[in-house]
Amino acid sequence: MSTNLSAPDGNENTSQVIRIGTRKSQLARIQTDSVAEKLKQLYPEVTFEIVAMSTVGDKILDKALSKIGEKSLFTKELENALERKEVDLVVHSLKDLPTSLPPGFTIAAVLKRETPYDAVVLHPKNAGLTLDTLPVGSMIGTSSLRRAAQLKRRFSHLEFKNVRGNLNTRLKKLDESDEYSAIILAAAGLLRMGWENRISQILDPEDCMYAVGQATLAVEARAGDDDIMEMLSVLNDPETVLRCIAERAFLRHLEGGCSVPVAVHSEARGPQLSLTGAVYSLDGSDCVKETMQTSIDTSKGEDEEVHRNASHVGVMAPGLWMASRDAAERLGVDLASLLLQRGAKDVLTLARRLNDAR
Repeated sequence: MSTNLSAPDGNENTSQVIRIGTRKSQLARIQTDSVAEKLKQLYPEVTFEIVAMSTVGDKILDKALSKIGEKSLFTKELENALERKEVDLVVHSLKDLPTSLPPGFTIAAVLKRETPYDAVVLHPKNAGLTLDTLPVGSMIGTSSLRRAAQLKRRFSHLEFKNVRGNLNTRLKKLDESDEYSAIILAAAGLLRMGWENRISQILDPEDCMYAVGQATLAVEARAGDDDIMEMLSVLNDPETVLRCIAERAFLRHLEGGCSVPVAVHSEARGPQLSLTGAVYSLDGSDCVKETMQTSIDTSKGEDEEVHRNASHVGVMAPGLWMASRDAAERLGVDLASLLLQRGAKDVLTLARRLNDAR
């Protein structure tokens, strides 16, 4: 990649090629193409090439994600390519990125969040029903401990079973056999694929809170690559950045991950950012849940130069006030500390032990 990027404010672009890394799945390509299209509009003289590759999480399909034991299931191969300079930036689903990134990498952009809620996709034979009205003993497919724990707690008449694979694969497993009465998927993925007609029910936070960073696209880059960092910074959505900083700080302080059921719900309303977080036992019987809020400023503004490249749980957002980024991170840490004081550590430790033993 050559240097000299100055659009959209100036016209100093020189002809160059920027390579964007992504996973090979259809959804990953759609998401990456949407980011590339935004960049093309901002930097019309730059050529953006997509480099697709498979990750560990794409290759191991016979185990639940929580049982594989690798923190970077969907990111490691992409980060290796970034380190070797085979690609210049990588588009991820933010929920796949660990809260502590490898040295030398940073999240250079957090784009506007799609709807973060989970969706119920019913087997065609159950059209018109809901989780409430499905018969006792109906089998629900989900690959997420978080979803299973919350839904077991809320819908005790249902049974739950792991289902792996990309969106296409999971929908095929649902439609072509009678094994599952329904499966639970992120609504955002279905919407991005253009499959909104498959959504039978949206689960509100009272039924099922979402994963940290769910429905949010993030762009990872090399921390010292100033041209790329500057180019990507214009993609940041202030509200989403602050919500996700709070969520990621919450998860990191809890030392949670996909091997334990941790869920969040965040909202930014005017100058207030609220965060609800919860941890669950695997069967959903135990839950520690609390809500906290803080004051923020979502307007864009430039801090003094010393703060521009400050990182908050891996996220750099130099166009947002440092005080707001600090407040969002503190909110996540304070909420996690409150949950730990109220017994969350014991719940998480037992959940992790039981999951490892299964």
